[in-house]
Amino acid sequence: MPSPETPHGLSVWNHIEGLGYGGDYNPEQWPEHIRLEDVELMKEAGVNLLSVAIFSWGLLEPSEGDYDFGWLDDVMDNLHQAGIKVALATATAAPPAWLVRKYPEILPVTAEGTKLERGSRRHYTPSSAVYRRYATTMTRVLAERYKDHPALALWHVDNELGCHVSEFHGEEDAEAFRHWLERRYGSIEELNEAWGTAFWSQHYASFQEIIPPGAAPTTLNPGQQLDFARFNSWAFIDYYRALLAVIREVTPTVPATTNFMVSSATKSLDYFDWSKDMDVIANDHYLVAVDPEREIELAFSADLTRGVAGGEPWMLMEHSTSAVNWQPHNQPKMPGEMLRNSLAHVARGADAVMFFQWRQSKAGSEKFHSAMVPHGGRDTEIWRNVVGLGEALSRLEPVKGSRVESRVAIVFDYEAWWASELDSHPSQSLKYLDAMRAFHRSLYLRGVTADFVHPSADLSGYNLILVCTLYSVTDESAASIAAAADGGATVLVTYFSGIVDEHDHVRLGGYPGAFREILGIRTEEFHPLFPGTSLTLSDGTVGSLWSEHVHLTASEGCQAEALATFTNYPLDGVPALTRRSTGTGAAWYLATLPDADGIDALTARLLEEAKVTSAAEASAAVELTRRRSADGRSFLFAINHGREDVTVKADGDDLLSGLRFSGVVPAGAVAVIAED
Repeated sequence: MPSPETPHGLSVWNHIEGLGYGGDYNPEQWPEHIRLEDVELMKEAGVNLLSVAIFSWGLLEPSEGDYDFGWLDDVMDNLHQAGIKVALATATAAPPAWLVRKYPEILPVTAEGTKLERGSRRHYTPSSAVYRRYATTMTRVLAERYKDHPALALWHVDNELGCHVSEFHGEEDAEAFRHWLERRYGSIEELNEAWGTAFWSQHYASFQEIIPPGAAPTTLNPGQQLDFARFNSWAFIDYYRALLAVIREVTPTVPATTNFMVSSATKSLDYFDWSKDMDVIANDHYLVAVDPEREIELAFSADLTRGVAGGEPWMLMEHSTSAVNWQPHNQPKMPGEMLRNSLAHVARGADAVMFFQWRQSKAGSEKFHSAMVPHGGRDTEIWRNVVGLGEALSRLEPVKGSRVESRVAIVFDYEAWWASELDSHPSQSLKYLDAMRAFHRSLYLRGVTADFVHPSADLSGYNLILVCTLYSVTDESAASIAAAADGGATVLVTYFSGIVDEHDHVRLGGYPGAFREILGIRTEEFHPLFPGTSLTLSDGTVGSLWSEHVHLTASEGCQAEALATFTNYPLDGVPALTRRSTGTGAAWYLATLPDADGIDALTARLLEEAKVTSAAEASAAVELTRRRSADGRSFLFAINHGREDVTVKADGDDLLSGLRFSGVVPAGAVAVIAED
């Protein structure tokens, strides 16, 4: 049945047998005989879903109004005959040369006034009326042509919106920004109040006086910067909606999405805000090869993607079979890593595994980016891995539609990320994700899965809630977090949380403003640490980055207690870790960033209090995640990224081997146990 969470009740999963498997297919790069060979190879690999025509505008419309769909017609027909479904793109991710030459004003402009020219990709501004007109026309032409094609299963709208260029400073962008501000605030007086323009004589008499934040003598107005980040995120989703409106009109029963770039490195778009416009959440994820714990970053990104999806199954629309081409040093994946990466995404909620791209290009900027069919062809380890992954995914069909189990929530807010890393703050070394990733890592190593949730989400189903560096928060969200603690949850709030409201106005009366009452503390001054320095708490924990002058305050009910104090001058004896019982739960506060051992020790205490345990007992570190279907069946994923065998206490059949689970996950291997 279509997921009740999709905005229009449209589901791509009804069109796909089992888990989705495939990738970006760019047949326009190849002659017909290669395209025919592709279909046979796809059947060998078990491919059932492909994204098609993402960067094909220049060939589909080589000159204005002159269309050539012959090659795409053949591709769609051939894929259908092979039983392969298509996520058909709108072909709008890179405008053709003739369009840019005719309308150079569609090109993006940087904060320094530099116009970014054609010859690459993503060379347009989403606020351009001209570009929107042409993009919606191309979308309509494609939709009308293929609306009844039996291969069409999903619309792939544009591609990686916000990639490469995420801020736009041209004249048309400035005008769109002003209109957005006028709709947001209603009056210039409200904007002046929100931006605090009484400071530095920044008062505005009309919206027409406002420009996007650009190069300036010194730091810019933080309210203006925050609203410009909001505007740019909105501009892209508004552009998406313009194309989506055409799709809904012509193909009202075909679901649509665009591929997000949810990761620990992508902050420019508010994907929680975007999610309501998607029929299915799709994400692109690439490892950073130099990261020795890249599988943990993958887990972080996959968990965050599932959070954006509201816990529903999602699509991994792109990742790599091996090396990429755009990092400083592009190493291949290690033996078994592609399988482990792919199934780690499935373990954390993905019901489709796709790659960039199907066949490795022989020319162009990404010719050294790995693909499902490498330059070396079938007689390669990559191809054998691709076929093996297809076989593995076919065996995991029972997992389809199940949901990931979690009793731990990590509160995540893109607006808080933007606001917390503005300039003129107590420490430019502070990063929004530092504490969050540290706690997520500790949970991962303990076999505990966490859900990422927006501050406005329902928190009632969680035993443990982590609120990390939630610098800005609304009154409503702060009250919801406090209510969760009163209702029985263990809630941890870290440093630099609750400091400002949604306008970046400081909550007066002492930090951490929005959470003072529930925590039973008050901070009078921050003491950020210099890079490379550390401190030691009274319990032996080593901290870095941050410290502050915390006071325990008198409050109704239970008094907060100091569980650890600072030992460094001038904060010797000042609380660094506190706990306050409230209702049937507890509210903890952490005033520094502990090292890995300190984070792990604190995580253990929090899990014990919250009565949260690992997905299974294991003899050593192994990635453990459980998915559970609506009928109660449970599937334990055990992924061994190490070089030693690991024992896991679980009973059931291993779906991958087809045998009874032996209790051992070999080095570098994966087991998916259908539990008894």
